[in-house]
Amino acid sequence: QVELVESGGGLVQAGDSLRLSCAASVRTSGRWRMGWFRQAPGKEREFVAGISRGGSSTYYADSVQDRFTISRDNAKNTVYLQMNSLKPEDTAVYYCAATSVQNLRESASYEYWGQGTQVTVSS
Repeated sequence: QVELVESGGGLVQAGDSLRLSCAASVRTSGRWRMGWFRQAPGKEREFVAGISRGGSSTYYADSVQDRFTISRDNAKNTVYLQMNSLKPEDTAVYYCAATSVQNLRESASYEYWGQGTQVTVSS
């Protein structure tokens, strides 16, 4: 069982930055690949970013490429999502998730999910 707890969301203006954190209840290195997803009102949950077990490989949705950065600190069992140049369309609930398989872009691949943290970007 893996418990994931997100933090760092909030209300910001367009162009601002936020860093989300996801703390895991177990050691994440060695087995768990991690991902960030988001869900806006009335829309389906979508992939945002993913990271390999050791952190050497990262993957991004086209909509956040070059603005968001995913990273992990396995010593702290924590994954981060640095979000820069935020836009109103980034407004959503952001979820952290853990998977033991390689298809990081598909939500169905993930076995454990956090409760989500709200990010609101005003124009």
